[in-house]
Amino acid sequence: MIAIAVTGHMDLTEASVPLVRRALREFLGPYAEEGITGLSCLAGGADSLFAEAVLALGGRLVAVIPARDYRQRQVGADQAATFDRLVGAAAEVLVLGHDSAGGQAYEDANRELVRRAHRLVAVWDGETSTAQGGTATAVADARRAGLPVDIVWPPGASRETKGCASEA
Repeated sequence: MIAIAVTGHMDLTEASVPLVRRALREFLGPYAEEGITGLSCLAGGADSLFAEAVLALGGRLVAVIPARDYRQRQVGADQAATFDRLVGAAAEVLVLGHDSAGGQAYEDANRELVRRAHRLVAVWDGETSTAQGGTATAVADARRAGLPVDIVWPPGASRETKGCASEA
């Protein structure tokens, strides 16, 4: 069974969601036969789309929650039902020791994802960011650790606001 972690943008446009969903399923499909463990912080956007694709392919989901207050501080009302459903479907839920969600919690979550994974998939437009624990940071951390990184950014995908990276 292969362990694949995800990082990616939260601010996908509405039109990008089906494009990213399809691209993630195509990326994960070849791994389904050997079995997938998907590692995700379950943030809105890329993280949740990845988690749904893992489950749809019969994979095992591991939720890495950056902080004890993550749901209340970072999960918006429009994402709460999806977050709760995915937490309920996860085979394992790991809540990191931080009381409060923020940059350090996200960096630690990224480190946990990299530590547990055989590869990282990044739903990423390639834009750099200074966001602590953001997508660009997660990709750089994985590459420094020698973890294979696969970029998924389908043609036509875009973000609501440029320059913002996911916390996961």
